[in-house]
Amino acid sequence: MLKLFRLLAPHRGPVAIVLVLSLAQSISSLLLPRLMSDIVDKGIVRGDQRAIFEVGGVMLLMSIVATACAIAGSYYSSRVATAFGRILRGAIFARVERLSIHQFDRFGSASLVTRTTNDTTQVQMMVIMLLTMVITAPMMAIGGIILAVSQDAQLAWVLIAVMPVMAIVFGLILRGAIPLSQAIQKKIDRLNLVLGEGLSGVRVIRAFDRGAEQRARFDRANLDLTETTIAMNHLIAFLMPALILMLNLTSIAILWFGSHRIDEGTMQVGAMIASLQYAMQILFAVFMVTAMFVMLPRASAAADRINEVLDLAPEIVDPANPSAPQLATRRGHVEFDNVTFQYPGAEEPALAGVSLTAHPGEITAIIGGTGSGKTTLAGLIPRFYDAIQGRVLVDGVDVRAMTQAELRARIGFVPQKAVLFTGTVADNIRYGREQASDEEVRHAATVAQAVEFVDALPQQFASPVSQGGTNLSGGQKQRLAIARAIVRRPDVYVFDDSFSALDFVTDAKLRAALKAETADATVFVVAQRISTVINADRIVVLDNGRVAGIGTHRELLQKNHVYREIVESQVSLEEVA
Repeated sequence: MLKLFRLLAPHRGPVAIVLVLSLAQSISSLLLPRLMSDIVDKGIVRGDQRAIFEVGGVMLLMSIVATACAIAGSYYSSRVATAFGRILRGAIFARVERLSIHQFDRFGSASLVTRTTNDTTQVQMMVIMLLTMVITAPMMAIGGIILAVSQDAQLAWVLIAVMPVMAIVFGLILRGAIPLSQAIQKKIDRLNLVLGEGLSGVRVIRAFDRGAEQRARFDRANLDLTETTIAMNHLIAFLMPALILMLNLTSIAILWFGSHRIDEGTMQVGAMIASLQYAMQILFAVFMVTAMFVMLPRASAAADRINEVLDLAPEIVDPANPSAPQLATRRGHVEFDNVTFQYPGAEEPALAGVSLTAHPGEITAIIGGTGSGKTTLAGLIPRFYDAIQGRVLVDGVDVRAMTQAELRARIGFVPQKAVLFTGTVADNIRYGREQASDEEVRHAATVAQAVEFVDALPQQFASPVSQGGTNLSGGQKQRLAIARAIVRRPDVYVFDDSFSALDFVTDAKLRAALKAETADATVFVVAQRISTVINADRIVVLDNGRVAGIGTHRELLQKNHVYREIVESQVSLEEVA
């Protein structure tokens, strides 16, 4: 957790103010019992009215100071902790945005959501406790004991004797609470995972009538978290009764021994009352420290999970001295030079020894069986991954030698699964280029064959898109994703199986419109359908991560058996001859 406190550096001033206020509050509170002792001994016992007003005025002033310091300290500590939480959430999100795809998959979206929200809240609450208690509680406990001893050394032994008993009781509670508090965070992860799968896969669940099983699965995760939280709260619930019991027993002991000493004339009534006040302050200070230690394991577990994300160095980083692409002469030129890529933990490379060249004004189609590496090859162009051997060159420059921003500004990428964001239709198309005019947005939608259904919407381009685009069909989402890439006007287009949800007529119209729109660009099309790639200038056939053949449809149909098998599995050879 201490590693995260470096994020408090911009708020050193408010933190210092909180600590000073806590110090002033502690000193004021510790002086009150001594002043009360003077009122009892001088004013009440001796009947000195002047002492009552004088000492009472000082007590009133001390109380006002202590109250004002407590209020101001709470205000500043809340501001610091809230700002800390904001900075921490921003740091996690910024780091996640820089992680590679498989680094992101290492945590999973459910766990990352928990780490950004729940874990951050746990650490934020701990920061508030630390700021308000780091000075107040130790000073109240230690200062109370010192002042109680100076008030009456023999009676102070009652307070000293009760401290080990409190430590044992609270230690036993903490011993059981620590593993439970650490387990709660993992169970929240599990609950979020089950909930996320249930919400995102609701159509599949209903289609297979698995609602009862999914509810049972959620109930198990929910009950597991509930039982662990209840067990944790049962232990924490013992804290307050234990404190009250200790306080009452200590008060009885002080009154018992103090009354005997007063009867013997060796102690003043005010000293006994002051000792009672010190006992209350000491026990409450110990209680606050214990409460802080109860929160500490859960906050510490949360901090460890946050540090796992923040300490993970992104694999895809910009070079120290980036190279400038050769824009004038080779704009849009893409080359794979003996590229090999293997996912971490995989037994075999996803791509091995891939070499091919794509030129501007040409369509390069990539086809192959399931698991042949088509999507992996497409992901290497915008540098979602880095090749472990060989080079991927864009305009004659290795993509690892370019900044990510410059590389991706030149690429229009349409993913295999169309992803839309909440907002309007126009907002989603402008995600490709924020400065695009209304005419450019409409033109991109027209090329993507989306303008017809967009115009049919109640508000046309201003129509809202729900989260994940659930108010649109699969084909409509794909066409908007394609329009988003078109409005970007990139040098390189990468369509990763982004025509699969389109009917054959729309597919044909879209490819015809794209051919004119992308006449000067380099186009990569990853596809399963033969009809989608049949007219490509170059077809790359992948088989188990290796290039099984490169050529036109006619060339491959005659000479490449892998391509022939793919064609035969979809249509008859006579249809495509």
